[in-house]
Amino acid sequence: MQQSENQPAAIDVVLWKYPKNDSGEKRWMQWLSPNERERAATYRFERDRTSFIAGRCLLRQVLSAHTETQPDKLLLQADAYGRLRAEGRDGLQFSLSNADGLVAVAVTSECERVGIDCERADAEIEAAALESYCSLDERQWLDQLPPGERSRAAVALWALKESHLKALGVGLREDPRSVAFSWQDGIPVMVQSGAPDRQWHHRLIESGSQHVAALAVHSQFRAPSIHVLTFQDDSMPSEWPARS
Repeated sequence: MQQSENQPAAIDVVLWKYPKNDSGEKRWMQWLSPNERERAATYRFERDRTSFIAGRCLLRQVLSAHTETQPDKLLLQADAYGRLRAEGRDGLQFSLSNADGLVAVAVTSECERVGIDCERADAEIEAAALESYCSLDERQWLDQLPPGERSRAAVALWALKESHLKALGVGLREDPRSVAFSWQDGIPVMVQSGAPDRQWHHRLIESGSQHVAALAVHSQFRAPSIHVLTFQDDSMPSEWPARS
């Protein structure tokens, strides 16, 4: 679909709060490729294996709706940096993130880049870690928050940076301090050389009290239109209107 200056880019964000037990693993495995099944078997801890299987299952379901291809027939290839691409679908941009109990997928055919990250809201971030990924202004902003809000805000800031670096396709090979945020009317805005970059759009996605999810999108025109779908437990996304 060709995007015009008067039409915001459409982005689907799908969140799945999957059940953290092995009751659905065998069913979910049917959507995975043989290589993905082999990789799942290498995980030492059940929690990590379940998260991986749930993530790839959700990703294939979402991409299936956008490409009209059976989930298990999609060919997913990782580039030199580990970023997944759908073979033969160069115009489709997507991103996958896993956290304990939640997987998230963002997909669009109308933006140049997209990245999503989800994290446990109760993740503990030590002061030394804050210095390694926050700018001075960001640390001062965190220090000014009430103590009860500071921990979740730090996780949200990390998720914003991670989603941006994933959208760039570089991940943590890039220094997180190279991406800095300020806030305008409650919306995170990336700042470079003291000025906001209007072609990048960042949002915190409502994902419940246990998780924080962040989206990064590069679009030349207006702020994107974000369509969020959330699924719980054994409820699996099977059909919804594709936006391709």
